[in-house]
Amino acid sequence: MKRPNNASAANDASAGQAMMGVFDMPLSRRAVLKGGLYGAGGCLLSDWLARSPLQAAPAPNTSGKAKSVIQIWMWGGPCHLDTFDPKPEAGQDYTGPFTGAIETNVSGMRIHQLLPKLAQQADKYSLIRSMTHGVFAHETASYIVQTGRKPGGRDVFPCVGAVVSLFKGYNAGYKGLIPPYVVLTEPQGRFSEAGFLGGTYKPFATGGNPGAPQFLVEGVASPGVTEEQQHQRRELLHRLDMLNAAMPGHPQLQALNECENQAYELIVGDAGKVFDPNQEPEEVRQRYGRNTFGQSCLVARRLVEAGVPYITINYKGWDTHKEHFQIMRRKLPELDAGLSSLLQDLADRGLLESTIVWCGGEFGRKPQVSWEAPWNGGRQHYGHVFSTLVAGGGFRGGQVLGSSDAKGEFVKDRPVYQWDFISTMYQQLGIDPQAPLPHPQGKTVLATPTVDDGYEIGGRLNEIT
Repeated sequence: MKRPNNASAANDASAGQAMMGVFDMPLSRRAVLKGGLYGAGGCLLSDWLARSPLQAAPAPNTSGKAKSVIQIWMWGGPCHLDTFDPKPEAGQDYTGPFTGAIETNVSGMRIHQLLPKLAQQADKYSLIRSMTHGVFAHETASYIVQTGRKPGGRDVFPCVGAVVSLFKGYNAGYKGLIPPYVVLTEPQGRFSEAGFLGGTYKPFATGGNPGAPQFLVEGVASPGVTEEQQHQRRELLHRLDMLNAAMPGHPQLQALNECENQAYELIVGDAGKVFDPNQEPEEVRQRYGRNTFGQSCLVARRLVEAGVPYITINYKGWDTHKEHFQIMRRKLPELDAGLSSLLQDLADRGLLESTIVWCGGEFGRKPQVSWEAPWNGGRQHYGHVFSTLVAGGGFRGGQVLGSSDAKGEFVKDRPVYQWDFISTMYQQLGIDPQAPLPHPQGKTVLATPTVDDGYEIGGRLNEIT
């Protein structure tokens, strides 16, 4: 992406102020019209162009196997027993009605009975069944899993997506028009994704619904406005814009025009079509599942093909205090279709070896079912042990790392802490886990914590890389 320097970009983001400063006159009707143009599509870009980084990012290690990450964030905390660590022998107080588990295409590796398509993709992913942090609250557990840092202290640490955006985004040579950190479809909202790195490293949240007839990405698509109408509007604005005709070559007008060009490339050009699942054959869309999650997986694949370094799919609906088993009968087939299709497609296109797919939530759920009122068959928060699926980008397939005990209540062997997992992902991405992060107060802060920071370190996950 061709970006103006920070000073001019900041001015571009506030067209009215820039006009007053340069021409010493109140905001004109023309400027308002121009602002309206950017409001239609350029607000996304102008927002990004206006963001000023703390400082240039350190250069990434180029030896990493992974170029992109797709994080499937199972918002609310999925039950490890009812996904990737079934315990059919634990008894009905633990299994509920799900008393079986299915074999996968990897001998001895079983997963939940409602995940048959993922069972046939097991050779492509590893399961970590000994994740632990001991936290049972959504906010703090999410912070730990997303940042690899314990809560508390004065600093708000950035999440993995923001750190990847720092090391592999615009300051590190990324030239895509689409921002380097994209969230489908809305931010998690429980913490600041960018932390002390600042707004430059916040994700671009698409809004809209990929499963709808038209995926209305905020700032890119407008409801009820056709591509032809967008061209007509642009032509009209150009006819009304006498300022450019009177002052050709003015540097600030040129910067605004460049912003306009980039905005329209997203609105009506090929760049914006990356977000459009309608570009795919119907058979492919059906295979992923014609629902928000399935189509989000499909759009995430398209974003990886476009070179976007980090994509998060915020996948809601896993906080199942009540009606857990009824919800699982709906959610698991959805997860099964979307994730299995994503893995197969990435592999078929030669992208899985350079794309990390990370699927999990902030914790697991209590193995013993809450049969009593008011839960009536629910599962509660549980941080002692939970599971994560990881595939691609240098992570080996068909592996199981660590284990829980017979009823899935505690780690049996090889405890894995989130900072160890994140450190391993950074390593696969060619990011030095001990690289310093730019800090607003000039503190020395590394990408992942060490023993000196008071953390118990289990070591990188060399068993599955």
